[in-house]
This record gives sequence, C-alpha cells and structure tokens, in this order.
Amino acid sequence: MATVEISTEYMTLGQLLKEASIIDSGGQAKWFLAENRVLVNGEEDSRRGRKLRAGDTVTLPDNTVITVVQAG
Repeated sequence: MATVEISTEYMTLGQLLKEASIIDSGGQAKWFLAENRVLVNGEEDSRRGRKLRAGDTVTLPDNTVITVVQAG
C-alpha cells in the first residue's frame, strides 16, 4: 500500500495519478481513466476531477492501493 500526502483540502484523481508517477502529465489522465478500471473507495470512477480527501483510497488496475493522507 502506498500513500500520497496532501497539504490542501483535496487533490483530484488526475493529480494523484501524476503524483504517484502512474502518468507523466495531467493530459494523460483522461485517457488512462477511460482505458483502465480505477476504484475510489471501492467504487469505479473515471472522473479525473474527482476530489480526493484524506482517508480516501484509490485502487489501480494492478491492484496497487494508494491512500490519501493529510500532510503534517
């Protein structure tokens, strides 16, 4: 299980994919989410603008789980 820290109220799913080095640029998020099944808190979601807050989990197609945590 991996974690991504946020220092703001939320980050988007597209930002998380870039921060976790799943994609190289924000423009790739739309394509990645259209081509791959990504779960947010156990439910499929393909919205790159989905707001993720501390405590949310994202499960990638390879079953990697990323948890969003608040920095500090």
